[in-house]
Amino acid sequence: MIAVVVSRADYASEHIGEFLLSEAEWSSHEDETRPDAEGGGEYYRTDGFELREFDALHLDIENVAEAFSDPDVLVFASRHSGDTGALLTAHFTGNFGPAEYGGEDRTLAETCPNAHARLLRAFDEHAPEEYEVGMECTHHGPSEVGVPSMFVELGSDDEQWGDPEAARAVARAILDLRGVSPHRERQLVGFGGGHYVPRFERIVRETDWAVGHIASDWNLETLGLPEAHPDVIRQAFERSGAEYAVCEGDTTDLAAVIDDLGYRVVSETWVREVSGVSLALAEELESELSTVESGLRFGDRASDVSSNPDEWTFSLRTFPEEFLAAAAGVDRGAVFDVVAERTIAFETTEGGTLVCGRAAVREPADYDAIIDELVELLERKYAAVERREDEIVVREVSFDPEKARTFGVSEGPAFGKLSSGVAVTVDGRTIPPEEVQTERTHVFPVR
Repeated sequence: MIAVVVSRADYASEHIGEFLLSEAEWSSHEDETRPDAEGGGEYYRTDGFELREFDALHLDIENVAEAFSDPDVLVFASRHSGDTGALLTAHFTGNFGPAEYGGEDRTLAETCPNAHARLLRAFDEHAPEEYEVGMECTHHGPSEVGVPSMFVELGSDDEQWGDPEAARAVARAILDLRGVSPHRERQLVGFGGGHYVPRFERIVRETDWAVGHIASDWNLETLGLPEAHPDVIRQAFERSGAEYAVCEGDTTDLAAVIDDLGYRVVSETWVREVSGVSLALAEELESELSTVESGLRFGDRASDVSSNPDEWTFSLRTFPEEFLAAAAGVDRGAVFDVVAERTIAFETTEGGTLVCGRAAVREPADYDAIIDELVELLERKYAAVERREDEIVVREVSFDPEKARTFGVSEGPAFGKLSSGVAVTVDGRTIPPEEVQTERTHVFPVR
């Protein structure tokens, strides 16, 4: 069940609450065990939801989950204030440093990363055209809620707080959370960057990872030296259900503390690469080959293997360097695509764009298929390409400037025509391009 907190001290919250009640069929109930100001009195229920109203601002209400009937997730329907124009946004709560706006010093609330990711999709679906959708770093109270929670906000000024279409959009997005789990298998925390968090929003939108607490640069400034407050760093992981962190900017000291606590700092590239890949398989491949940070990339076969641990067996093959370089000289992008399609993982260089080194394949036939397809690629450039059992033989025919000079051809436009296969006439004699070509043979071992 999802608990919804509406604050009478927040006009936008009341506005969202009105649309929540109008967008679904609710039953009215009475709670005489609590004061009306603290969620008692009249409250409302519908399938999967319970809504209660409070006099205080949300950020000043601690342990608010106690007012509800065993919720799984709690949502604070709230305004967003700032110079950000029309915006629908969401974030988690707590304080990495001193508590200036509710909550306790250096205390973080429990997050609901999976529900948050679902909310962003719902925002995308329901937001009026002129509204942006975003997410923010962790900030302000409460620090103790009692269940996984988040603020769901309508911003950013009076015009938007009173906008019925925007309030309806927020209400519908909240109702779309019906039945959602607060957590998923893959969750991480974020450190660094600005108050609004495009890097972490990309991760949520474009990978199978969700993101819990995010400490922006200003959050880290209020925290102070990371080594002096490892308990707060630990809270960020524990209350996000996370074992991994993505850090933005210079966070060397922080990374050392994270490592000491037993968690792992990874890059956005790593998060993207392992999306859809078993983490246990990814760890084994990084151990057997190289790390994602040093150029390891996962091929299409990785997702297939991940879905069936019984098929995790693989063999390592080393690509023939000269042959691979020749194929990349024809079309390096095509080489990447061929290798990615047939492998579980493969090594790269030049920022992950150039295939090199070794690869993990499910079976020898996959490696042979890669060689066959790269042979076809070489046929675009070379006069003849022969596949033998252990080697590739390539015959190259190219323009020979020295031969051209022996026919009296001077450097200039005539050279260009002959090199492109066009005959030229010199001193009344026609010189066909075949007369000024040289044939070379290259042999590339592939075993």
